[in-house]
Formats: sequence, C-alpha cells, structure tokens
Amino acid sequence: MEFKFETKAIHNGQNPDPETGAVIPPIHLASTFKQVSVGEHQGFEYSRTGNPTRQRLEEQVSSLENAKYGIAFASGSAATATIQLLLNKGDHVICGDDVYGGTYRFFDKVMKKFGVSYDFVDLADPENLRATIKENTKMVWLETPTNPLLKISDLSALAEISKEHDLISIVDNTFASPFLQNPIDQGIDVVVHSSTKYLGGHSDLVGGIVATNDEEFTEKLKFLQNSAGAIPSPFDCWLLMRGIKTLALRMTQHSKSAANIAEYLSEQQFIENVYYPFIDSHPNSDIAKQQMRYGGGILSFDLPSAGSAHAFLKKLKIFYLAESLGGVESLAEYPPTMTHGSIEKDRRQVLGINDGLVRLSVGLENVDDLIEDITQAMKH
Repeated sequence: MEFKFETKAIHNGQNPDPETGAVIPPIHLASTFKQVSVGEHQGFEYSRTGNPTRQRLEEQVSSLENAKYGIAFASGSAATATIQLLLNKGDHVICGDDVYGGTYRFFDKVMKKFGVSYDFVDLADPENLRATIKENTKMVWLETPTNPLLKISDLSALAEISKEHDLISIVDNTFASPFLQNPIDQGIDVVVHSSTKYLGGHSDLVGGIVATNDEEFTEKLKFLQNSAGAIPSPFDCWLLMRGIKTLALRMTQHSKSAANIAEYLSEQQFIENVYYPFIDSHPNSDIAKQQMRYGGGILSFDLPSAGSAHAFLKKLKIFYLAESLGGVESLAEYPPTMTHGSIEKDRRQVLGINDGLVRLSVGLENVDDLIEDITQAMKH
C-alpha cells in the first residue's frame, strides 16, 4: 500500500514498540549495545555508528523525500561539512551565489584552505551552470528557494546538465521542506536539510538530514560521519520525529500566511521590493509553481535604508528578532549582519542583499495579527 505524504510522516519509521505496544517508539539513549559474540551483533554496536532512534528518523525523512537512504547529522552545517569531505584537493564545486551565509563561510573560508575551489554563480539561469563547468568540476550545490532572496532554480534543467557532465547535484531543501518540494523527483542526486528549521518546527533542537538514492554516496558519507562523529543525540532525533508528524499541516499554514503577507507588502508604497516565490513579480514564479506545492513560509523585502530596517525590527511585537526560521513562532532578522554577516559587504551588495533587507519567517499565529504587527512597526 502506497501512503500519501501525511500518512508517511506519521507512520514510516514509527511502528509501535514490539515489546510494550507503545504507539510512540521509545528513545534509545544507550551509547553501546551488547553483542552476541565477537563480530556478531543485533544491528547496533555503538551509537556514534548507529542508533535505533536515529535509524527511525532516517527512515521517516528519506521516505518523505522519496529517497532510499537517509543520514541524520548533528546540524545542517555538520551535514554540509561532511559532504564536502568527499572532495579531494584540486576538485572544483559550482555553488549558487545566494546561499546561507554559513554555507558560503565554510566553502570559502575553510574548504579552500584544503585545495578545493568554488565558483559562486546565479543558478536561477541553468546556462550559468553549463558555462562554469571545468574539467575538475565534481559537484553542484544550490538552494531553491534561496536564502535570503528567495531565488528559484529549475531543478530538472540543472539535474540534466549535471548528469551530462557526471557531476553530483546537491540541493539544500531547507526552505521548502519535503512537503513543498522533492528535488530527487526532479533528478537531483542528494537533498540536504537543516532539520533545525521546518522539520523540527518548534525551535527546540538542532539537526541536519541528507537523503539520496545513491548507495555508494551513502556508504562513503556514513564512513565520514562515523569518523568525524557528526551525529545527533537520540533525544533530538525523537523530537524531530515528533515535529515531522505535523509538517504537512504546518507548512500549509506557514505558506498561506506568508503569501498573504507578501501580497500585503507588495501593495505598500514604502516597500521597495518583495521577494516571495509565488507572487507574480517574482521572475521565476512559473517554475516555482511547477516544482513546489506552495510558496513556503519565508519572505524578504527591502526597506529604504539600514536605519529604517533597524527601526522596523525594533518596533515589532509578535515577530521576534532572532536568527533561524521554520518554528511555530514568527521571526524577523536582518541578513546583512545576522545570517549573512560572514559575507563581505561588497559581495552582499552585488548579490542584492541590500542594507535595508529584512527577512521574515512567518509562523502559525493569526495572519491578521501578523499583518497588524508589521503595519504598526512601519509607522514612524
């Protein structure tokens, strides 16, 4: 029987405990496991290598991404870093030019020291990928929608070009979540999530997830994960499983409210630009609507100056000024110095991360209250 998304989120990897019948599987906090004999065990040896609670989470998330394999990490950054360890000195990576600041920081400030080179290009145009490929290019990394400008890339087109040149394609799907978008169905090789965000959904854990159909990639990544120790705690895995069960409901409401707020902001004369995938002014809204179920819960907009942005953020009452996103509570942040502060100012300006840019993570509060909060914060 083939389950739909909402059913998979609740049941896959979540079978009742066979010993007690508990409908919520227990947390396995053990660090080590009794072995039957030397070289023979019951599936688990040591929790850095594998843990029953973590395995349940991996099965749950991989099924939602329509993937065969899932690997859970201590954070999205840990997942990103471990994937980069698959590369060798002299390899080249093409990365989207608008990605999470922590991703850019790790690629540009850490991996380059080990002889891996990166080109950051606008992958909203697939031909930019084709034009940047070199003989030593091994990997394509992108976000769609991007952080913080909500750019949209054509996943099928990028996957096709990547396969033509034998490149591994990786999409950070954090902003969309598996409910809104499944890049593997579009031909992408690997999906990454910061599960801290929408998958957890309650701002009470830090985690990361990788999903793929590639068995060889999975085995190599698990070896590196075990070697580096980039694993989540069983308790965080259990919290994630709990959060994921309501993912479809949450993402539907996040998206509906964000779309309403984006339309409202688009009508305000004091807003210079609104960035949201499903509004008509977005240059790739047609592609977004083809590969996403809804537009998601994140939007950004430009105020005239840094001063006006700071004043707006200080006046908000319901939206908390805080980094991160994807929780039930609404958050506002200032990308130039918060999530993207590690990117040089000149580069931020070229990318369009202007001094007046504000990013909102729209939560599950009543949307009328959120719009009223935005309105009062805009008043001088």
